[in-house]
Amino acid sequence: MPPGDPQAETLRLWVIFSRAHNAIAARAQADVMRHGLTIAEFGVLEALHHKGPLLLSEVKAKILVSNAGVTYLVDRLEKRGLVERRRCDRDRRAYYAHLTDEGTEFLQRIFPEHAAAIAQAFSVLTDEERATAAEILRKVGRHAAQLE
Repeated sequence: MPPGDPQAETLRLWVIFSRAHNAIAARAQADVMRHGLTIAEFGVLEALHHKGPLLLSEVKAKILVSNAGVTYLVDRLEKRGLVERRRCDRDRRAYYAHLTDEGTEFLQRIFPEHAAAIAQAFSVLTDEERATAAEILRKVGRHAAQLE
């Protein structure tokens, strides 16, 4: 496809976006691995930290894993004493995931370093560029979701 072709330029943009995402994701993964976590386990802890107790189905939706995946992750975090399950009073089949006191303390200790590592990856951008990038990516994401 010749330069200037809109389709070729779109494919080039996709490659650039994918490479940037992979580089930032690798940085995020390396940071959480220092604490003995996978990126998915950190995602569970972060969701619970910011949203409070969540039904396992809500955790699944927040971090985009399967039912079996969220069960596995919560099992691992329970074994470390960072998360506990509590039955839902309205639906005896459902369970909430809660951060334990130890989990809250752990996340409060590591989250600022993690946020700084991610911020450093974006520090090349001005505040205005970050806002513009967020707006553009949100727009593309919403449009892509509607194409399904």
